[in-house]
Amino acid sequence: MAGRIVVGVDGSEPSQKALRWAAGQAALTGDTLHAVIGWEYPASWSAAPGVPPDFEPEHLAHQILEESLTEALAPDVAAAVTRTVVGGNPAQALIDQAEGASLLVVGDRGHAGFKAAVLGSVSTRVAQHAPCPVVVVRGEGAAD
Repeated sequence: MAGRIVVGVDGSEPSQKALRWAAGQAALTGDTLHAVIGWEYPASWSAAPGVPPDFEPEHLAHQILEESLTEALAPDVAAAVTRTVVGGNPAQALIDQAEGASLLVVGDRGHAGFKAAVLGSVSTRVAQHAPCPVVVVRGEGAAD
């Protein structure tokens, strides 16, 4: 019986690598692929210099998710991916979306600075709290 693989996406190269790995695993197992991006306003949002007043972080999250799928996957594979954008803590969003999943896949690190505050890398937290097995796809190494 096919299950569901949830993969965290934040637009970073490690999350792209995790997305490709998860798609390969889904092809092997027959599982469906569910790409999730979480976003939240940073605590100092109102004081952030240079942020336009009409900035929409949810729109940015949708854009990052779509661009990530387009860049990382073949068009036919990307078309079959379920997409979810969650407003809230990215780690908690992945943990919640992984309920009932057969696997949760994340990259080993994500964006730093402002993008981390909005989107962020969450591998440590999901590895500790996910309701299903977790794969953390590591960056490039000698074997890559």
